[in-house]
Amino acid sequence: MSVNRPTIEPGRLFIDGEWREAEAKGRRDITDPSTGKVITTVAEADASDVDAAVTAARRAFDEGPWSRTPGRERARILHRVADLIRKREDELVAVESLDVGKPVSLARAVDVATAAEEYEYYSAMAQSVDGSTRQIPIPSHAYTRREPLGVVAAITPFNFPLILSSSKLAPALAAGNTVVHKPAEETPLSALLMAEILAEAGVPDGVLNVVTGGGAVVGEALLRHPGVDKIAFTGSTKIGRHAAATAGEALKSVTMELGGNAANIVFEDADLEKAIGAVIKGFVFNSGQFCMGGPRLLVHRSLHDTVLGILEGAVAGVPVGDPFDPAIVVGPMAGLRHLEKVEEYVGLAKAEGGRIVVGGERLDLDGGYYYRPTVIAGLGNDSRVVQEEIFGPVLTVQPFDTEDEAVAMANSTPYGLASGFQTQDLARAHRVAARLQAGIVWVNDWAMLDPAIPFGGVKQSGFGREYGPEALESYTRVKSVVINLS
Repeated sequence: MSVNRPTIEPGRLFIDGEWREAEAKGRRDITDPSTGKVITTVAEADASDVDAAVTAARRAFDEGPWSRTPGRERARILHRVADLIRKREDELVAVESLDVGKPVSLARAVDVATAAEEYEYYSAMAQSVDGSTRQIPIPSHAYTRREPLGVVAAITPFNFPLILSSSKLAPALAAGNTVVHKPAEETPLSALLMAEILAEAGVPDGVLNVVTGGGAVVGEALLRHPGVDKIAFTGSTKIGRHAAATAGEALKSVTMELGGNAANIVFEDADLEKAIGAVIKGFVFNSGQFCMGGPRLLVHRSLHDTVLGILEGAVAGVPVGDPFDPAIVVGPMAGLRHLEKVEEYVGLAKAEGGRIVVGGERLDLDGGYYYRPTVIAGLGNDSRVVQEEIFGPVLTVQPFDTEDEAVAMANSTPYGLASGFQTQDLARAHRVAARLQAGIVWVNDWAMLDPAIPFGGVKQSGFGREYGPEALESYTRVKSVVINLS
């Protein structure tokens, strides 16, 4: 289904139910990554705007109705959000594709559909935020309550603006919290549209506030604001380390979903047709800008040359180009700095002795930030290109001989967000899944995600979980009540 490029009106901050300019009247250019041209501007907030947003959220939590609204009523409102997302699907698809460079076919099938499912799932969960009674030997009635934390600062990245904001906002609101959302400075457009949708659905003034601007100013102000009770952060490990340390100074509740560098293992008994499909999906999806992507391919030595030959032809045929063309699978990188980072890593791979099997260069198209999907062979496991997160459409391929060697190689990086493997051996499926150091493991496919299935990191990929009841719990605190009955 085709979608036309929309004209985007200049964006403003959304604070206490009102659209307003930044206090200092600053503006930031927003660029279409498929052309490199400016498409609109948004307000550039500063610390005073953050303070206004946090103050509104604090008042809405302490004095407003949301935290005391019955879960069933919160559920009805969040379900209306899901309905409105579906009603305004074309608009959200166009905005997300224009802002990020995401192909419209994927934005529709993945991003918009998932956002609706996230609100739908947590609308149901909102009705089950409760405690339990406890039997104790003294004459008393004892029970626990699950209560909202307060004001949540949701700081989200550039690569999946709609999904990764909804994965925080939906459970936070379902639990009765209020939120100040700082979207990525490069890709804020769907966050502003979602603020409009949530208000239309009936979310009260001050419960959701959106402040756009740079991380060094807006993000830092949120991390340090005494009125914020929880930091929910998705982004790079480097920035996440700083965010966690800063929040820790004030003992704020924190969840961190950080970088990844997942391995996809192809065992000798794999169904090669299905395995190759999973491999390609794992590293080209979203132009490789996917923290749970599979940029490291480990192949049993007996299949190594065969797999490389298949990949050479298949990857060269992946459609790359204008994200508004429904036939396109891979769009541009989200920005020039992301494109240049990929170029640097491919250059490093060549310097480290790697062989470019396919790709390895920019695609000159309409001034956009395109990079051809790239497969690299011949790198050792200690290569920086293997060990570090590239965050682009680049796949390294390495051989292994034994199951133990494959598991050791998969676990050898500092990251542990996702992992996966391809096998037809059921015993191996359970055995290897238990040994891989990752928050989520996929077997015989890649990127199988659902709001009911939690994901998150181990090691330097962070802590805490998105999705599932585990995410909802992370936006609550437990209070115990003990009543003397004697």
